[in-house]
Amino acid sequence: MHIHLFRHGQTDWNAERRIQGQSESRLTDLGVQQAQALGQRIQQLQFDQVFCSSSLRTRQTAAHAFAQAPHPITYLDTLREIDLGPWEGRLYAEIEVEQPDSYRHFWEQPHLFDVAGAETFAQLQQRAIDAVSLIKSELNAGHVAIVSHGALIKALLCHYQNKPLSELWAPPSMHNCAHSIIQLHDDGTARIIQNADQVL
Repeated sequence: MHIHLFRHGQTDWNAERRIQGQSESRLTDLGVQQAQALGQRIQQLQFDQVFCSSSLRTRQTAAHAFAQAPHPITYLDTLREIDLGPWEGRLYAEIEVEQPDSYRHFWEQPHLFDVAGAETFAQLQQRAIDAVSLIKSELNAGHVAIVSHGALIKALLCHYQNKPLSELWAPPSMHNCAHSIIQLHDDGTARIIQNADQVL
Protein backbone atom coordinates (compact mmCIF):
# COMPACT_ATOMS: atom_id res chain seq x y z
CA MET A 1 0.00 0.00 0.00
CA HIS A 2 1.14 3.53 -0.81
CA ILE A 3 0.04 6.17 1.71
CA HIS A 4 0.09 9.69 0.28
CA LEU A 5 0.15 12.29 3.06
CA PHE A 6 -0.88 15.87 2.34
CA ARG A 7 -0.74 18.80 4.73
CA HIS A 8 -3.53 21.39 4.52
CA GLY A 9 -3.15 24.76 2.83
CA GLN A 10 -2.25 27.99 4.60
CA THR A 11 -4.78 29.16 7.19
CA ASP A 12 -5.51 32.54 8.75
CA TRP A 13 -3.94 31.26 11.97
CA ASN A 14 -0.84 30.06 10.12
CA ALA A 15 -0.44 33.59 8.79
CA GLU A 16 -0.86 35.07 12.28
CA ARG A 17 1.46 32.51 13.92
CA ARG A 18 -1.48 31.53 16.11
CA ILE A 19 -1.57 28.04 17.63
CA GLN A 20 -4.17 25.85 15.94
CA GLY A 21 -4.04 22.31 17.31
CA GLN A 22 -7.57 20.93 17.09
CA SER A 23 -9.22 24.37 17.08
CA GLU A 24 -10.81 25.55 13.86
CA SER A 25 -9.18 27.94 11.43
CA ARG A 26 -9.92 28.65 7.78
CA LEU A 27 -7.88 28.63 4.61
CA THR A 28 -6.65 32.01 3.42
CA ASP A 29 -6.95 32.95 -0.25
CA LEU A 30 -3.37 31.71 -0.61
CA GLY A 31 -4.33 28.46 1.12
CA VAL A 32 -7.14 27.92 -1.38
CA GLN A 33 -4.70 28.57 -4.25
CA GLN A 34 -2.24 26.08 -2.72
CA ALA A 35 -4.94 23.42 -2.45
CA GLN A 36 -6.06 24.01 -6.03
CA ALA A 37 -2.44 23.84 -7.24
CA LEU A 38 -2.03 20.58 -5.32
CA GLY A 39 -5.06 19.22 -7.14
CA GLN A 40 -3.38 20.06 -10.45
CA ARG A 41 -0.12 18.38 -9.41
CA ILE A 42 -1.79 15.12 -8.43
CA GLN A 43 -4.53 14.95 -11.05
CA GLN A 44 -2.80 12.06 -12.84
CA LEU A 45 -2.69 9.96 -9.66
CA GLN A 46 -5.49 7.51 -9.01
CA PHE A 47 -6.45 6.94 -5.37
CA ASP A 48 -8.49 4.02 -4.12
CA GLN A 49 -9.69 6.05 -1.14
CA VAL A 50 -9.28 9.55 0.27
CA PHE A 51 -9.23 10.04 4.05
CA CYS A 52 -9.22 13.45 5.68
CA SER A 53 -8.95 14.95 9.13
CA SER A 54 -12.34 16.22 10.27
CA SER A 55 -10.90 19.71 10.90
CA LEU A 56 -12.26 22.54 8.77
CA ARG A 57 -8.90 23.48 7.23
CA THR A 58 -8.25 19.94 6.00
CA ARG A 59 -11.82 19.52 4.74
CA GLN A 60 -11.45 22.75 2.78
CA THR A 61 -8.11 21.58 1.37
CA ALA A 62 -9.50 18.21 0.35
CA ALA A 63 -12.52 19.82 -1.31
CA HIS A 64 -10.22 21.78 -3.63
CA ALA A 65 -7.45 19.22 -4.12
CA PHE A 66 -9.77 16.25 -4.69
CA ALA A 67 -12.65 18.03 -6.42
CA GLN A 68 -12.59 15.42 -9.21
CA ALA A 69 -12.12 12.35 -6.99
CA PRO A 70 -14.44 9.49 -8.00
CA HIS A 71 -14.90 8.30 -4.41
CA PRO A 72 -16.45 10.17 -1.46
CA ILE A 73 -13.98 11.49 1.10
CA THR A 74 -13.93 9.78 4.51
CA TYR A 75 -13.46 12.18 7.45
CA LEU A 76 -11.76 10.91 10.61
CA ASP A 77 -11.27 12.58 13.99
CA THR A 78 -8.21 10.36 14.49
CA LEU A 79 -6.39 12.31 11.74
CA ARG A 80 -6.77 15.68 13.50
CA GLU A 81 -3.73 17.69 14.61
CA ILE A 82 -2.07 17.36 18.00
CA ASP A 83 -4.42 18.56 20.75
CA LEU A 84 -2.67 21.55 22.34
CA GLY A 85 -5.34 22.25 24.93
CA PRO A 86 -4.75 25.60 26.72
CA TRP A 87 -2.29 26.78 24.06
CA GLU A 88 -4.84 26.78 21.26
CA GLY A 89 -5.85 30.19 19.99
CA ARG A 90 -2.81 31.82 21.59
CA LEU A 91 0.04 33.38 19.63
CA TYR A 92 3.30 31.43 19.60
CA ALA A 93 5.07 34.66 20.60
CA GLU A 94 2.95 34.86 23.77
CA ILE A 95 3.70 31.27 24.76
CA GLU A 96 7.40 31.78 24.11
CA VAL A 97 7.41 34.57 26.73
CA GLU A 98 5.04 32.97 29.26
CA GLN A 99 6.21 29.34 29.08
CA PRO A 100 9.72 29.41 27.60
CA ASP A 101 10.66 25.88 28.67
CA SER A 102 7.54 24.27 27.22
CA TYR A 103 7.88 26.37 24.07
CA ARG A 104 11.48 25.21 23.66
CA HIS A 105 10.46 21.60 24.26
CA PHE A 106 7.76 21.87 21.60
CA TRP A 107 10.11 23.09 18.87
CA GLU A 108 13.53 21.80 19.94
CA GLN A 109 12.91 18.75 22.17
CA PRO A 110 9.46 17.45 21.21
CA HIS A 111 10.03 14.20 23.09
CA LEU A 112 10.03 16.28 26.31
CA PHE A 113 6.91 18.32 25.52
CA ASP A 114 4.36 17.85 28.31
CA VAL A 115 1.71 20.52 28.97
CA ALA A 116 -1.32 19.85 31.17
CA GLY A 117 -4.43 19.44 29.02
CA ALA A 118 -2.46 18.82 25.81
CA GLU A 119 -1.38 15.68 23.97
CA THR A 120 2.25 14.65 24.04
CA PHE A 121 3.94 13.90 20.74
CA ALA A 122 4.09 10.24 21.74
CA GLN A 123 0.31 10.21 22.14
CA LEU A 124 -0.12 11.98 18.80
CA GLN A 125 2.19 9.52 17.09
CA GLN A 126 0.38 6.48 18.48
CA ARG A 127 -2.99 7.91 17.43
CA ALA A 128 -1.65 8.46 13.90
CA ILE A 129 -0.11 4.97 13.72
CA ASP A 130 -3.38 3.41 14.87
CA ALA A 131 -5.34 5.36 12.25
CA VAL A 132 -3.05 4.24 9.42
CA SER A 133 -3.04 0.64 10.69
CA LEU A 134 -6.84 0.60 10.62
CA ILE A 135 -6.88 2.02 7.09
CA LYS A 136 -4.39 -0.61 5.94
CA SER A 137 -6.36 -3.43 7.57
CA GLU A 138 -9.50 -2.30 5.74
CA LEU A 139 -7.97 -1.78 2.29
CA ASN A 140 -4.79 -3.90 2.43
CA ALA A 141 -3.31 -2.56 -0.82
CA GLY A 142 -3.53 0.27 -3.33
CA HIS A 143 -2.99 4.02 -3.20
CA VAL A 144 -4.55 5.96 -0.33
CA ALA A 145 -4.60 9.73 0.18
CA ILE A 146 -4.64 11.24 3.66
CA VAL A 147 -5.16 14.99 4.16
CA SER A 148 -3.95 15.94 7.61
CA HIS A 149 -1.65 18.22 9.60
CA GLY A 150 2.02 19.05 9.96
CA ALA A 151 2.81 17.55 13.35
CA LEU A 152 0.76 14.40 12.72
CA ILE A 153 2.45 13.79 9.38
CA LYS A 154 5.89 14.46 10.88
CA ALA A 155 5.12 12.00 13.71
CA LEU A 156 4.14 9.31 11.20
CA LEU A 157 7.27 9.85 9.12
CA CYS A 158 9.42 9.59 12.27
CA HIS A 159 7.81 6.25 13.08
CA TYR A 160 8.22 4.75 9.64
CA GLN A 161 11.80 6.03 9.38
CA ASN A 162 12.59 4.54 12.80
CA LYS A 163 13.67 7.95 14.04
CA PRO A 164 13.17 9.14 17.63
CA LEU A 165 10.60 11.83 18.37
CA SER A 166 13.47 14.14 19.31
CA GLU A 167 14.05 14.45 15.53
CA LEU A 168 10.41 15.18 14.69
CA TRP A 169 11.06 18.70 13.37
CA ALA A 170 14.21 17.76 11.42
CA PRO A 171 14.24 18.96 7.77
CA PRO A 172 12.59 19.00 5.35
CA SER A 173 10.01 21.52 6.48
CA MET A 174 6.39 20.34 6.31
CA HIS A 175 5.13 23.29 4.29
CA ASN A 176 1.49 23.91 3.42
CA CYS A 177 0.16 21.27 0.98
CA ALA A 178 3.40 19.27 1.25
CA HIS A 179 3.14 15.77 -0.26
CA SER A 180 4.83 12.78 1.39
CA ILE A 181 4.58 9.12 0.37
CA ILE A 182 5.05 6.02 2.52
CA GLN A 183 5.15 2.53 1.02
CA LEU A 184 3.86 -0.03 3.53
CA HIS A 185 4.74 -3.69 3.06
CA ASP A 186 2.75 -6.71 4.23
CA ASP A 187 5.56 -7.74 6.60
CA GLY A 188 5.14 -4.50 8.55
CA THR A 189 8.18 -2.74 7.12
CA ALA A 190 7.94 0.59 5.36
CA ARG A 191 9.88 2.82 3.00
CA ILE A 192 9.64 6.59 2.69
CA ILE A 193 9.48 7.39 -1.02
CA GLN A 194 8.88 11.12 -0.73
CA ASN A 195 9.22 13.50 2.23
CA ALA A 196 7.50 16.90 1.97
CA ASP A 197 7.90 16.86 -1.84
CA GLN A 198 11.53 15.70 -1.65
CA VAL A 199 11.90 12.41 -3.53
CA LEU A 200 14.18 10.04 -1.62
